[in-house]
Amino acid sequence: MKNIVITGAFGGMGLETSKLFASKGFKVYAIDRKTYIEGENIIPIKADLTDEESVKEAFLKVKETAESIDAIIHFAGIYMLDSLVEMETADFERIVDINFKGAFLINKHFLPLLKENSRIIITTSELAPLWPLPFTGIYAVTKAALEKYAYSLSMELQLKKIKVSVLRAGAVSTNMLGVSTAALDRFVEKTELYSCNAQRFKKIVESVEARSVRPEKVAGKVERIFSKKNPAFAYKLNRNPLLLMLNLLPKRLQLFAIKLVLK
Repeated sequence: MKNIVITGAFGGMGLETSKLFASKGFKVYAIDRKTYIEGENIIPIKADLTDEESVKEAFLKVKETAESIDAIIHFAGIYMLDSLVEMETADFERIVDINFKGAFLINKHFLPLLKENSRIIITTSELAPLWPLPFTGIYAVTKAALEKYAYSLSMELQLKKIKVSVLRAGAVSTNMLGVSTAALDRFVEKTELYSCNAQRFKKIVESVEARSVRPEKVAGKVERIFSKKNPAFAYKLNRNPLLLMLNLLPKRLQLFAIKLVLK
C-alpha cells in the first residue's frame, strides 16, 4: 500500500483529494488543525503547521505506521484581503506562517520518509505568477513566495530523485470563497483610506470568483499529476481570462487601468 501525506486535509480541496486517494487504496495521513474520521484508509492527524513542535509530533505519528511515504500534497492555506498599509501586523504574520512557513516545516521534517521517485505537490494560486490586484497583495505575495520556494526545492530535491510540482488553482467552490467574501465585506467596512475604491473593487472580486470549479476537479488534477512518470513543475486549473489579459499589459498600463476602475 502506498502512503500519502496531505495537509489541509479536511478543507474542501484537501478532503476531496484525501477521499479520492483513499478510494484507490492509498493510506492517507490527513493533517489539519481540525480533524475527523472520513472513510477507510484515512488516518487523521491533528497538527498546527506553523508550530515546529507540532509538526515534529505529526511526523512521529506517521513514522509509527509508515516506513516511507510516496507523496506530500499541500493544501493548507488561508485567504486574506486587506490593504498593505492598514492590515494588522498579527494578520501579516499569520498568513505568512500558514501559507509559506507551514509547507517549509512539513517538507523539512518529513523528508526522511520520502523515498526515491516520490512527489511533493504544492497548491499555490493562479495569482502566484501574475501581478497581484490591489488589496489581494498579501495573499498573492505569500503564494508567489511559496512558488519560488517550490522551484528552488525542486532544483535541490531532484538530486535526491524527488519531484516537486505546483498546482496553480484558480477559484474553487470551497468555504474559502465564503471566507473571501466575508473578508472583503470587513475590509470595505473598516478601511479609512479606500472607501470608494473598495466598493468598486468588491464588484471586480465577485465577478472573478463567480467562475469557480468544484474541489473534486482539483482532486482529479492532483491525482493525474501524481501519476505522471515525469511531471512538469507547474500545472494550471481554472485560469481567469480577465486576469490573464490584464497581465499581458505593460506594468504602466496595468496600473493605469486599475486606477481608472478604482479611482
